[in-house]
Amino acid sequence: MPDAPQVILVIDDEPQIRRVLRHALGEGGARIIEAGTAQEGLDLAAAERPGLVVLDLGLPDRSGEDVCRELRGWTDVPILVLSARHSDAEKVALLDAGADDYVTKPFSTVELKARVRAIVRRAARPADGPTTIVRDDLEIDLVKRAVRVQGAAVHLTPIEWELLKALATHSGRVLTHHQLFTAVWHGREHGDAQQYLRVHVAHLRRKIERDPVRPRHIFTIPAVGYRFGE
Repeated sequence: MPDAPQVILVIDDEPQIRRVLRHALGEGGARIIEAGTAQEGLDLAAAERPGLVVLDLGLPDRSGEDVCRELRGWTDVPILVLSARHSDAEKVALLDAGADDYVTKPFSTVELKARVRAIVRRAARPADGPTTIVRDDLEIDLVKRAVRVQGAAVHLTPIEWELLKALATHSGRVLTHHQLFTAVWHGREHGDAQQYLRVHVAHLRRKIERDPVRPRHIFTIPAVGYRFGE
């Protein structure tokens, strides 16, 4: 598979899922290593230093959130979470714990490979990142704090700017309500993060989207958060 890392670690206790992942992710020559428990996965991650971890939420010995937090304690390896459709709260917890993205079960191999490519591209970007982000008719100048839509300057409030900056600099990645609230309001404890964001995202969409009802830049991820692009 193009853009795949050389070693991919799959942590899932279901042999049939591991088999599907092995075939889908190994097409481009990547070496797939597998673990059926959290502890086995952590041991393999330390020994093999994979370029990507595919992590299932439902492990028999420890929670996926625990595994994610432990990995984030010593590595910035991209982590793709596999989760059931009903576990929105768990998906949020995993993203807050440092996971990069998730795919819900049942999933298509086409979607899986697209998510992997996006994660790998983001991981390969320079740490300092671009100073200007251009997507379709939207241009964001991070240095000048300027936004243009179809060439015309758009005025954003300070909160709208911080919100757009947080989303755009993590393009393609789902950011949870908590992550965005922390980035924009700097971790203040008071306030309903989801409601605050709903209001400000609506205002922001009216300024940067051609059709705010059918956005092309900022996408809502129900019960989880928002994603910019991809």
